[in-house]
Amino acid sequence: MKKYKSLIVFDSNCDLPVYDEVDVLVAGGGPAGIAAAETAARHNNKTLLVERLGFLGGASVAGYSGTFCGMFYGCDNPLEEEPRQAVFGWTNKFYEELKEKNGVTEPQPYGKTFLVPHNPQIFKEVAEDMILSAGGKILYHSTIVGVIKDFDEFKGVVIDTKSGLAQIRSKVMIDATGDADIIYRAGYEYTMGDNGVIQNPTMIFRLGGVDVKKFFDYWGEDRISPDKVTEAMKQAIEKGAELPRLKVWVYHTTRPNELFMNVTLLTGRDGHLLNVCDPDDHTEAEQVARKQVNEYAKFFKEYIPGCEASFVNDLSCEVGVRQTRSIVGIDKLLNEDVKNARKRSDGIVACPWPIELHNGEKPYLFWLINDYYEVPYGALVPAVGENLIVAGRNLSAEHHALASCRVISQCFGYGHAAALAADKSIKENIKFRDIKGEEIRKLLNEEDARLGE
Repeated sequence: MKKYKSLIVFDSNCDLPVYDEVDVLVAGGGPAGIAAAETAARHNNKTLLVERLGFLGGASVAGYSGTFCGMFYGCDNPLEEEPRQAVFGWTNKFYEELKEKNGVTEPQPYGKTFLVPHNPQIFKEVAEDMILSAGGKILYHSTIVGVIKDFDEFKGVVIDTKSGLAQIRSKVMIDATGDADIIYRAGYEYTMGDNGVIQNPTMIFRLGGVDVKKFFDYWGEDRISPDKVTEAMKQAIEKGAELPRLKVWVYHTTRPNELFMNVTLLTGRDGHLLNVCDPDDHTEAEQVARKQVNEYAKFFKEYIPGCEASFVNDLSCEVGVRQTRSIVGIDKLLNEDVKNARKRSDGIVACPWPIELHNGEKPYLFWLINDYYEVPYGALVPAVGENLIVAGRNLSAEHHALASCRVISQCFGYGHAAALAADKSIKENIKFRDIKGEEIRKLLNEEDARLGE
């Protein structure tokens, strides 16, 4: 990777134009940032969410991860058992809003659990309306390029816009960038997967013109591909098709005659793992992804019943990112915490989602059956730095643990928890690191999180 200057720090005497001064600054408009901004604003804090794109949703919309994962318990036979919800709170609040607007399908079986595809356009609109209705403000098309701090005390950020640079001052900040951008710009310590090995990015697309009934009569009820599809892929590969992933996942959507396609596996042209924090890798990922989409679309059209008249309806506007930087926190979610379904008094998010590690040719899956673990509050609090808390996949977690706790239902929960901590920090003049996780858990349960039930 080429050398770049990561450290972009201004002190409190920064003389750039002031765009705004707020109580809570939320960096990033993915699921964690959405929940954080709505919650902070609803608790009467002057709140500003800064987003680099022109809409909300983060990887779930721009990267088309496109499903509610992590909401339901795992079970031995989802084809015969009813889905049982394990996660509530802000996640359920948003889920119910989407259901109200026909923005989600019914729960669909995936391996030994369930997930729910959503409509990305309705997702964007619901998220925006919820934040604005709560009194929060959103700033689109603005990239955070630097931080303002005195010693280890954060005071704000520097943004780059089409009109130039400006500063935003805040009492506290919530880093919901997914890439720990605030920590990175400040020059603080972070980790990157398993000694630099991270999960593959992906490119998800929607296949239109499908006879969905005919498709699932052939495919079966489980959304993970059956063995006969793998065999058909091998036949296509022998004839020259480039299909690097042989186990793929396909769902129906809220729109007629359409399938949601989680089928690609992105590596560099020379086979190296792609790290989207490297702009060269990020660029290559986008280029490789579009070619793979066409290859898989062609395979489905030629080999899979119901897809004879299919076409690529649309694809994500950027590659979907599963993992980049993780903060070094005052606590950490460990691999064994997930595998042993560890519960804890300071747990602020419950997670029944399996370890779903996308690295190499075949995903590694470790299922949690009728159980869940809890993520500690301290995993959101950086070991160094004041007035800053994180929310989203950039929390402090080991590699395998992150492959479970990174999904959308939990990211909503991290944002909810981080905002309640921000509200408490401001109103009680207390540092994030001095807040007890048990106190945030209690506040979450007062807002229907149902932790420990």
